[in-house]
Amino acid sequence: MKNTIIQINRDNEGQDTISCCWVHTLVIGSGAAGLNAAVQLVRNGVDDVLILTEGLAKGTSINTGSDKQTYYKLSMCGTETDSPRLMADSYLSGGSMHGDLALIEASLSARAFLNLVNLGVPFPRDPYGQFVGYKTDHDPRQRATSLGPYTSREMCQKLIEEAQRLHIPIREGRDVIELVVIEEGGSRRIAGALAVDAEGEIEAYVAENIIFAVGGPGGIYRTSVYPAVHFGAIGLALMVGARARNLPESQYGLASTKFRWNVSGTYMQVIPRFISTANDGESDEQEFLRQYFASAGEMNGNVFLKGYQWPFDARKVIGGSSLIDLLVYIETMVKKRKVYLDFRQNSNGYELGGVAKEARTYLERSNATQATPIERLIAMNPGAVDLYLEHGIDLRSAPLEIAVCAQHNNGGLAGSIWWESTNIKHLFPVGEVNGSHGVNRPGGSALNSGQVGGFRAAEFIANRYHTWTLDEAVAEQAVERTVCDVWHWIQQCKGAERFWNDILKEVRDRMSLAGAQIRSESIVEVETLKARKLTQIVMDSGCRCESKRDLKHAFRTRQLCYSHAVYLQAIDFALQSKVGSRGSSIVLHPDGEKIHDLLVDGWEILPENPAFRSKVLETEAKPDGTVLNRWVDCRPVPEIDPWFETTWADFRKGEIYKAE
Repeated sequence: MKNTIIQINRDNEGQDTISCCWVHTLVIGSGAAGLNAAVQLVRNGVDDVLILTEGLAKGTSINTGSDKQTYYKLSMCGTETDSPRLMADSYLSGGSMHGDLALIEASLSARAFLNLVNLGVPFPRDPYGQFVGYKTDHDPRQRATSLGPYTSREMCQKLIEEAQRLHIPIREGRDVIELVVIEEGGSRRIAGALAVDAEGEIEAYVAENIIFAVGGPGGIYRTSVYPAVHFGAIGLALMVGARARNLPESQYGLASTKFRWNVSGTYMQVIPRFISTANDGESDEQEFLRQYFASAGEMNGNVFLKGYQWPFDARKVIGGSSLIDLLVYIETMVKKRKVYLDFRQNSNGYELGGVAKEARTYLERSNATQATPIERLIAMNPGAVDLYLEHGIDLRSAPLEIAVCAQHNNGGLAGSIWWESTNIKHLFPVGEVNGSHGVNRPGGSALNSGQVGGFRAAEFIANRYHTWTLDEAVAEQAVERTVCDVWHWIQQCKGAERFWNDILKEVRDRMSLAGAQIRSESIVEVETLKARKLTQIVMDSGCRCESKRDLKHAFRTRQLCYSHAVYLQAIDFALQSKVGSRGSSIVLHPDGEKIHDLLVDGWEILPENPAFRSKVLETEAKPDGTVLNRWVDCRPVPEIDPWFETTWADFRKGEIYKAE
């Protein structure tokens, strides 16, 4: 790594300089995926690595969880039969996922998991060394494991310790504002990035490779369980034309709002009481669920099922547990009321003997048959109560406000089987920003995917991109052009009519209205046009900020605004294709099936068109601002000849790294 000063020639404004750091591989982001990528790079002999981050304590991985945050891996306990191919089939059952990526995520799951174990992440095991497991959503086997509410936080802490032990430099307090891309040999490749520090000063980074580990698009939603400190930065890659995959496929679910946290697992399995009030949070208290179910037992059974059927699921809206999510949405978004979970008392008509056998057996085996939900929760998972106490919320004395929130983007940037961008060489999106998932995914598979991506990218870079090939003069010229463009945009911001926070509010309101779990062709079409218009204004005219230190907010708003326009165009394309209701979103349509007899007209949903389960949606923004969408066929699971001698020979020769 070296530091230089680049002279910047600005038209009619004299000459300026900018500090520039030259590094072989730049890691942008410090969540579990980015940290592991950095660690694996060094372990593979790439020792010129730099991590650039807003802060080690920021981001999703270190700030999120649930009652029992799940890590998904190959089964490692008991007599249950498992294999990478069987696990890949479980991935593929969700639809719209490439078979080779499914096989890779399955094949490397044990390696990635045991790496974390060896770093000291205390995943539970029995006296014989078996890593016990349980079934998670969308999965038939006991592949899931957990160490409690903070699985990903513990992963991050151990990976940070390892990065520090390996003396990997980390620069905190940086917001990346632009990627630098050049043309090379008829294709495009990454050449570096620009960032602003805490004082608003611009820094340049030239890099042979970039690991892009910026997380999901949490900043584009108003109703969100993404941590408030996490915004995501996929827009930076979309702005330079990086191809994306399955952008419409996000995951939504019930979460608390004052402290952002999924209320899955035991929070639901203890069967709390659902209540809604007027917007003042006190008056007109109602138990609003009961009328939509044939009996109290049926209602409570579905509340229990929300524990491991936590994501809002289009297949479970009519006659299933996701009806609860929909009813919460109607109370909060349509009726403008507030909804709470009340653990202090049972709902009217609750009897343990009246719930379904599955729920009753689970509670009995867990020694959780106490008189009230809070007592059952303390008996089964006291850490779930302590977690809220740590954030000033006592579930024993007050109800917990909830809403249906955006939680995870199953889509993201399109990567190869080595997690390299499919149309920008030397750019490696890893973690949630990589769109490897399909429509539905097993719970906890995102943590596995992020770790696998770090292994794949690091191994490929070490074996294919280890030497420096970037032309330094060309890179400097590209940095100079990009800096000039950025400075021009900053000048536009000074005269912009609207402030960044006002624009960001519009973006978030629009996405929660049109781009979340409830979708309508007519609404999406209108809001997409508004999004495109707003984005054009922001790109051309900037957005106001009060000081130089606020430049990071203006740049962040720019890429989030760009993101929401691209996401909505992808959603609009999917709806116009008549993909129907699938994954974690439903499409309202007057010709659809009525959800429930007690709901007014307008709550009819289009069924899923299963033909699209064998296709992946690709999205690409062009330099002129147009966004192209197209359906491509899913690649099948590769049929391989697992003959040891030939495989060994290919590995020795490095032939495996030629596959893309």
